[in-house]
Amino acid sequence: MKFRHLFTLKQNGGSFLEYESDNLLMRLDFFEHILRMALIKDHDQLLPTWCIAPEGTCPSEGRNKLSADGFQIEAPEIKEENGIVHFEHAGLKFSIELMNFRISAQNDKGIVYQDRSGLAYNFDGELGDGSVHFTRREEDQKIYGLGDKSGHVNKNGRSFDLGTGDAMGFKAEYSDPLYKHLPFYICENNAGAYGLFYDTYSNGRINFGAEHDNYFEPFNSIRYEEENMVFYLITGTPAEIIQRFNAMCGGIAMVPKWAFRYCGSTMEYTDAPNADEQLRGFVSKCEENSIKAGGFYLSSGYTQIGDKRCVFHWNTDKVPSPKGLSDYFRAHGLEIMPNIKPAFLNDHPFYETIAANGWFLHYQDGSPAVFPFWGGMASYLDFTNPDAYEFWKECVRENLVKYGYCNLWNDNNEYDVWDKDIFAYGFGKPVKARLIRPLFSQLMAKAGREVYYETHNDEIPMMISRCAAAGTQRYATTWTGDNYTDFRDLRFNHYQAMTMSLSGFCFFGQDIGGFSGPSPDRELFLRWLQYGIFTPRFTLHSWKPGEPSTMPWLYEDLMDEVRKLFGLREKLVPYLFEQMQRCVKENMPLIYPVFLKQPDYDREADCYMCGENIFACPVFDEGVSEVKVTLPSFADGWKLRGEGETIQKGTELCVPCAPCDLPVWFEKV
Repeated sequence: MKFRHLFTLKQNGGSFLEYESDNLLMRLDFFEHILRMALIKDHDQLLPTWCIAPEGTCPSEGRNKLSADGFQIEAPEIKEENGIVHFEHAGLKFSIELMNFRISAQNDKGIVYQDRSGLAYNFDGELGDGSVHFTRREEDQKIYGLGDKSGHVNKNGRSFDLGTGDAMGFKAEYSDPLYKHLPFYICENNAGAYGLFYDTYSNGRINFGAEHDNYFEPFNSIRYEEENMVFYLITGTPAEIIQRFNAMCGGIAMVPKWAFRYCGSTMEYTDAPNADEQLRGFVSKCEENSIKAGGFYLSSGYTQIGDKRCVFHWNTDKVPSPKGLSDYFRAHGLEIMPNIKPAFLNDHPFYETIAANGWFLHYQDGSPAVFPFWGGMASYLDFTNPDAYEFWKECVRENLVKYGYCNLWNDNNEYDVWDKDIFAYGFGKPVKARLIRPLFSQLMAKAGREVYYETHNDEIPMMISRCAAAGTQRYATTWTGDNYTDFRDLRFNHYQAMTMSLSGFCFFGQDIGGFSGPSPDRELFLRWLQYGIFTPRFTLHSWKPGEPSTMPWLYEDLMDEVRKLFGLREKLVPYLFEQMQRCVKENMPLIYPVFLKQPDYDREADCYMCGENIFACPVFDEGVSEVKVTLPSFADGWKLRGEGETIQKGTELCVPCAPCDLPVWFEKV
């Protein structure tokens, strides 16, 4: 009956429970600090998971979404009376009302987690199409996570699209959606905190109080297209929740030490007719200015045929010797990360071969699905087709690795697929491509990593992907995409960085100075550099037609100040690399808001932790010449810029900081 679904016990497996009502199955699995819940409407349509990998690896074809392999399982004592199930798990007392399966969890302080009263799940279409889940909302709750979402650190009161797109020139204060698909968030309320992760790649909408309904209590909600719903309730403090989320997704991939050095990038060089000369000139300019660079992001202009960009094609008019270029960079101590895109324009030299083999996303009749892409029409490679997957790897080997390009920059990989009539091979079980959009970018990163390890035994690859989802962190790093040049965007890029850290990301950063928009003026340029020094990815990158690229030597009269800033970053490289090793071991972010360690600290603070020992205090506002800060209380004391007398924890102070100064930071005593 609509709105009244009485569930009865089907199986008590000790470490799991199954309840059924009509043709519906609700399953609970008990893992250490985690409760997994599944609403299964159609077993035949239950997609695999590529997000979950507690053993550290996941096969290309995915893993059973209900598998318990790799988890530390538990078996709580179950009691049922008067239609309510009771058990204790992860330090919480749970109850489940079997009428409509309403779950509650509480501790001595009160309710930590609870499904909305009335109806919390979309059992029989009462709440529309697809999967729907409503949970109880407290007015003053705090919400963290969701990947790269815009706005303040606390997302309470907002609503977001669950999806990805090519958001060039986005505004970090309010643009949505952006590049990441991550239906994982932490809710902190008056009784404690919990994390929720929904194991889906499908599009949807998530709400934290922007939506109201007269007939129901205040609620949070999520809606997405996939009919079967599997989600994880993760318990603990916010820091513990992040750690447990990363662990169940397979951990964090290590990056090489050189990746913490300044890495250059600009579309201007590779779009130029004399790209090779421009690129070699970058090395010379760095050496002339005593700037130690670790690498260079090779923008897609090197692939041009006419005005089109054709992945894996080398324009030898621009770059006469691809191997000669990589050899030159490596001889000077730099690595190159070539930009590669998973879409092939319909006049690409490889297009007909790929189409004839059925390796593109396709319509039901098997013909390639087509999309607008970089000034033409293109088709996306289907990484769920094993032959297409191997074709991609062969292209990487033959067109990049052979010439010395082993570290990859995966770009424009959001797979902008909305048409319900477009299908993927699905490893032999066809699936609507729109249901698994971020999976293609994840498999793209996995393929590149595999190629690297075929030729490198002990070295660490540097893979970076603009689109990312849960589990991508075990294959690749990421960045925040094509941001905008503005002081306000600098501030909200910082909030975005804190949001990404609270989502489980470790190595990431921004395009320092802003990718699109006007060139940064002198003050903004220096302030962004001061901030970027204390972020994992230290890269200036821009596309500003008609204006000079944002490079270290953008303002020749500021080179003395710039050299000092880049010199400071170089001194920090060993520390950052060491901290990254710790992060990989502990499944924790490298930069993060202070409140992860000190719960009473300001959630929206400008300052933040960089590793365990550095407290970074940047300036985000125009015309400001000082930093006001309260030193965290979890250290014995702090030293300003690592020097001088020890300053007592909890001290409030004001430190002068002009744009031409070194940034303000404190080192733990």
